[in-house]
Amino acid sequence: MVGVSEAKHGVEWRVTVSEGSSVKIEDGTGFLSRAWLGLAGILLAMKMKLLGFVSKVWNIGADDPRKVIHGVKVGLALSLVSLFYYTRPLYDGVGGTAIWAVMTVVVVFEFTVGGCLCKGFNRATATLTGGTLALGFHYLADTSGKTFEPIIIGVSMFLLGSAATFSRFIPLIKDRFDYGITIFILTFSFVSVSGYRVEHLVTMAQQRLSTIAIGISICFCICIFICPVWAGGDLHFLIVRNMEKLATSLEGLVANYFDDDDDDDEENENEKSPSKTWQQYKCVLNSKGAEDSLANLAIWEPAHGLFGFKHPWQQYLKIGVALRRCAYCVETLNGCINSDIQAPQYVKKHLNEVCTKVSLEAAKVLKETANSIKSMTKSPCIDSLIEEMNISVEELHTALRTLPNKKVTSSSQGIETMSFIEALPIIPVTSLLIEISTRVEGVVDSVEELAELASFKTSEIEKHEQSNEDQGKVVTIEVQQV
Repeated sequence: MVGVSEAKHGVEWRVTVSEGSSVKIEDGTGFLSRAWLGLAGILLAMKMKLLGFVSKVWNIGADDPRKVIHGVKVGLALSLVSLFYYTRPLYDGVGGTAIWAVMTVVVVFEFTVGGCLCKGFNRATATLTGGTLALGFHYLADTSGKTFEPIIIGVSMFLLGSAATFSRFIPLIKDRFDYGITIFILTFSFVSVSGYRVEHLVTMAQQRLSTIAIGISICFCICIFICPVWAGGDLHFLIVRNMEKLATSLEGLVANYFDDDDDDDEENENEKSPSKTWQQYKCVLNSKGAEDSLANLAIWEPAHGLFGFKHPWQQYLKIGVALRRCAYCVETLNGCINSDIQAPQYVKKHLNEVCTKVSLEAAKVLKETANSIKSMTKSPCIDSLIEEMNISVEELHTALRTLPNKKVTSSSQGIETMSFIEALPIIPVTSLLIEISTRVEGVVDSVEELAELASFKTSEIEKHEQSNEDQGKVVTIEVQQV
């Protein structure tokens, strides 16, 4: 017996066999709907991932439009160098080695002018040196006869390859000429091996050298004259930003620690949790690699903007070291502030004003020093700010010597003497503030050394004060003469 009924998801067929059992058979509409929903989910997930990727790409370009411009510049350089393939007169002039110009653009074009100049100079010098030495050994091997020719070539490749590879471990060469050493080994080996089987080796070497020079010239012109990105300028403003971030972190952490808070419930603890703005000192700790890289590239750049020829870029590294020494103390201070063991509120209240003043004065010194570097002028008020910071440190010493040794709990319980253990958690915080003020002076000293080496300009306020002093001296001399 066969029965037909309307099911919820479609038509259902039920077949009854002779033993009394029945078998239910459904149509395929349920499976198709589930498959369609699964496919729609996969498509939706792919769409969300694609939108997320596009959003990240957009944010990268919006945060630093120079990266978009750099891509356009590389495309322009490749388009120009490809003309040596598409234009018959240019192709006939360089022969079949025009591909070397394209390869040169790909490997030489860098984001910053210093990086492009560094790689271009390394590639040109290494290609010329390696090719010349290879041609010299080829001539020597060729005049020695067929028997000694492979021996001379093999020995020369062994000696020069070993020496050049070992030189890459020398710090100075590794920092500035590592890419050039690689190109030297590649060029010397390529020309030496090719010279054993290829005729007219000198002509081939000249054509390749000319195409490489063309590629380097195109890279230099586009990188320098079209929206240039200077590594020196990036290093300059990186130091300024690190100084400002360190000052902001110091102010925020100390203000958060001495915030008057009598309630210890969870809500207040969450309100006092350090914000991301107060954690900016971590950028200073992690910037050493970027500073070293930018300083090595800035050495290759010509005079531009406010930066003259032979600008003391290495002095920026000394300033970075001084900033990191200060940032290490701020990081330790952050650990003390977030410690589970805290000083009593009355102890914090006693040191609140002086500790906050020390942090504010130290932050003022850092910000003024950052403004001095940014404008490349000597600050007229840095000495007075340092003096105010030292005065606040002396006040902190005085406050530590006059810590309250008793506290009143209630009128019924009387007076309870404060133990040394209760005041102990505040000691590392105050000691770190004193140490930070000392290290801030080290930052100022390194900046003043930069001001002397780079010949920072005198500010208008200082010029006005000097002119007033000179006028006062002239008046005094005239009065004395009268």
